[in-house]
Amino acid sequence: MKLSNSFFYTLREDQREEESVSGNLLVKSGMFKKIGNGIYMKLPLGQKVVDKVKAIVRKHMNMAGAEELTMPLLLPIEFFEKSGRYDAFGPTIFQLSDRYNRPYALGPTHEEFFVLAAMMKAKSYKDFPYTLYQIGNKYRDEIRPRLGLIRTREFTMKDAYSFDINQEESDKSYQKQFESYHRICKEVGLNYVVVRADTGVMGGLLSEEFQAVTQVGEDILVLCDNCDYASNIEISSCIDEQEDSKEETKTIEKVHTPNAGTIEEVSSFLGQEPSQFVKTLIYKIDGKFYACLVPGNREVNEVKITKLLKAKEIQLAEPQEVIQITNANIGFAGPVGLTIPIIMDNSIKHMKNFIVGANETDYHYKNVNLQDFKADYIEDIKNVKEGDICPKCHGHLLFKKGIEVGNTFKLGTKYSESLGLHYLDENNELKPAVMGCYGIGIERIIAAVVEQNHDEKGIIWPMCIAPYKVCIVLINPKDEQQLKIANELYEKLNNLGIETILDDRNERPGVKFNDMDLIGIPVRITVGKRVVDNQLELKLRTSQEAKIVAIDDIEKELTQIEGI
Repeated sequence: MKLSNSFFYTLREDQREEESVSGNLLVKSGMFKKIGNGIYMKLPLGQKVVDKVKAIVRKHMNMAGAEELTMPLLLPIEFFEKSGRYDAFGPTIFQLSDRYNRPYALGPTHEEFFVLAAMMKAKSYKDFPYTLYQIGNKYRDEIRPRLGLIRTREFTMKDAYSFDINQEESDKSYQKQFESYHRICKEVGLNYVVVRADTGVMGGLLSEEFQAVTQVGEDILVLCDNCDYASNIEISSCIDEQEDSKEETKTIEKVHTPNAGTIEEVSSFLGQEPSQFVKTLIYKIDGKFYACLVPGNREVNEVKITKLLKAKEIQLAEPQEVIQITNANIGFAGPVGLTIPIIMDNSIKHMKNFIVGANETDYHYKNVNLQDFKADYIEDIKNVKEGDICPKCHGHLLFKKGIEVGNTFKLGTKYSESLGLHYLDENNELKPAVMGCYGIGIERIIAAVVEQNHDEKGIIWPMCIAPYKVCIVLINPKDEQQLKIANELYEKLNNLGIETILDDRNERPGVKFNDMDLIGIPVRITVGKRVVDNQLELKLRTSQEAKIVAIDDIEKELTQIEGI
């Protein structure tokens, strides 16, 4: 690509509306353009990166024995209703109707439709196993798209599905895909960990996430300082090793706490530590209200509550709903006297004489004990925190942030049973096929790579997914000798299969250098005044120093660079 006659631009200013480093750099470098909340164009340079990531994913899927197909994006709603997932998706599905008023969705995922495809070759146990995959767009009406390409409303995903006759065989298929994910992450150079996670609306027996470790990310990764324990915070168990308080039980007492509606405010007002408080949060779960109790220095884990109640939808109650339930302003809710079901974290059973809201504005109860209210559920419903005991080895937990770039699921027979994917076994008995599911976010990989590989100048692409491997910077396009050598070198490198870009624009050298650093090309060759001495400058994006190389030796120098 010669920049003088190509679609190429960069932006000088940081993009204030982009919350992440990757979002800022990918837009600033002219690779992507935001056109709406969570919606991005892929521009020529960005498209090349996307295509390279796709090629790596496709290579490893094919090596693992998966076969590629293409699913439609316009999907009849009836299949989500049949599988029982329509309600679970809720408002995240983009819905529309055709001229006959038949309901459709823009595909949020394709499990149901891969099952339909699998049915075409699922008569006998002899027809298995097989794995199908696609690389295509997905659409989800995210309530809060954020962090650039990390959470968007339209995104590219590779999703694969394995079909087997039993769980033992399905585990073998799962392992093949699992290992291919490791190879993909390693090839693109990601620093990543694999963590256990919630199966969510996918359902099934197991979910594992491939998480790129970054400074920014939606997920909190819970790791151990002593063993290989790794989990998403949403399912990380809290070990109950707390001993019962030896404190003498006191009599409940109502105290005036004017304008103190937060744990910090009440703690300061009463001179007590937050750990001596029990906070009460009112949730609306599948249309019914619940009071959820956790220690004052802990946070509620909504995933644990959802699993406890086998709920489809959970959200904090609206302020007016809380006021109506508690007869008090926000910040003064408590379990004593409440008429809605109470879910209490199991660590509270060891506490005595704790402080709660009194369901009366500007008042709290102190010296509250378990006999002062009735808990309908006593379970682990809180998030772990750093320093907690590891549930695997009793070491200590630590947190890191992560971007989920891939996930793998053991789905079992959830979809095959609901949609009728059966086969005849050796005894001529009808059995449901066992499925696995495997997803990778293409743009998420790109965002994660940029989050892990950048500096103050811009992106530092790994060689394998850089839009171009080499950039030739022509200092003076009006100098005939420089122009001749730059063009000859450009043609030679491209003929050798080395993807090369030629910056032959009428711009100052500093502008060209800055742009090439911003877009992150791994190798820069400068064609300038040194050509009179038969010399060029060679510089790696990862290096601060340039190397002087004879023109005749440039090919040899390039072949010594890994990945070229």
